[in-house]
Amino acid sequence: MFVQQFFVKGIAHSSYLLGGPKHCAIVDPRRDVEIYLRAAKDRGVKISHILETHLHADFISGHLDLAKETGARIVAPKSAGCAFSHEAVAEGDTITIDDMVIRVLETPGHTPEHVSYVVTDTSRSDQPVGVFCGDTLFVGDVGRPDLFPNQAQELADKLYHSLHDKLMALPDHCEVYPAHGAGSLCGRAMAAKRRSTIGYERLANPALQIQDKQAFIRSLTSNMPPAPDHFSRCSAINGQGPALVSGLPKAKALQGKEFFQKSQSAEYVVIDTRTYDAFGGQHVPGAYHIDLVGNFATFSGWVVPPEKHILLVVTKAEEAATAVKWLRRVGLDNVAGYLDGGMLGWARQGLPAAQVSQLPVRVLQERAESADKPLLLDVRAVGEFAGGHLPGAINIPAPDLRTRYKELDKNRAYCLMCPSGFRSSLGISLLLQKGFTKLFNLMGGTAAVKAVGMEMVT
Repeated sequence: MFVQQFFVKGIAHSSYLLGGPKHCAIVDPRRDVEIYLRAAKDRGVKISHILETHLHADFISGHLDLAKETGARIVAPKSAGCAFSHEAVAEGDTITIDDMVIRVLETPGHTPEHVSYVVTDTSRSDQPVGVFCGDTLFVGDVGRPDLFPNQAQELADKLYHSLHDKLMALPDHCEVYPAHGAGSLCGRAMAAKRRSTIGYERLANPALQIQDKQAFIRSLTSNMPPAPDHFSRCSAINGQGPALVSGLPKAKALQGKEFFQKSQSAEYVVIDTRTYDAFGGQHVPGAYHIDLVGNFATFSGWVVPPEKHILLVVTKAEEAATAVKWLRRVGLDNVAGYLDGGMLGWARQGLPAAQVSQLPVRVLQERAESADKPLLLDVRAVGEFAGGHLPGAINIPAPDLRTRYKELDKNRAYCLMCPSGFRSSLGISLLLQKGFTKLFNLMGGTAAVKAVGMEMVT
């Protein structure tokens, strides 16, 4: 038996190749499946199965693309009611791949239809060696049950039993292979380590230390981080069957005037993927600013309307392909094209451009006592803000500015801040769309604040 893990930064997603001497399964595949084809070829095994633990909420799965490429059988929870051709499995079902026997455990809680796959390598032992537990159990955390708001209490109750009655009944040596790691919003506080064992999680996982069921339910249904918008869409897309990547159109290189004309249509949106200082220097009016070097997929899925056609601004053409890949991972398939020649070409054609003032932290320091200082708008998450913020700052998380802009005065000047300057620049782009004009981006964010020794309060 062989296990190879594939980790996608940004969405912090783990998928796996579970291999025997001749065949292998891919567990919870990402949408761009070439990496699995190469890995199987390198090991000299055939991909015979695709195992889905649940209908993923935070990304679009590659199960249909992978099945088309390999002819592999898709295995998914029976309770998911998937609309595509697959083998539907339930509690106690088994799958055999070479010397491996894979037993199905129904482990609902994170989602209603969740299953886990317990693997026994019969060539070595009759004891389970590992469990692919999807988003039920993480390293240092457990799956959040609040993604279905009307079912949160019920799912938290089921999660408790899935963990304590099923997964914790596995032997301590059994390895834990979760579908996410630190950085994912499918849990609250995952550890950086990407694998574990049942025994170690029993010993050290904070959520598993809560033995009282009602206390466990309260813990998992309160003070959870916000869920991005695409979390409410991806599960249904995965269950229905995503569009095949091979059938999606390629993003075209668009000349400035054509790009501008399309950007004026209500059917299109512009995403500027450059760094915040480049966006501040000049950008297409009305563009979303979501930097490619940050958490591009999550924030794109969070704030970009899925029904719109997307136009990209990139620094170089190769970045357009990267942006398209990330957007497709969160179900944004309608990329119409990218700006050929970038903003330098745009400027040469005399097309309209907007700017954002970038405020160095030392200038903010100097203005701290002045009458014309801008109001500080901290766009970090509520928990980040509570952990330490500048005196007098107000807190509205960046994605919430789409609706909570109504709480702000358009005649006031605001300095937006986040940990670095990227998320605050996203917030500025959202406020610009709503007609705000007096906006500053704090360069370097809270990192710069700490570097110059400005006082933070909790």
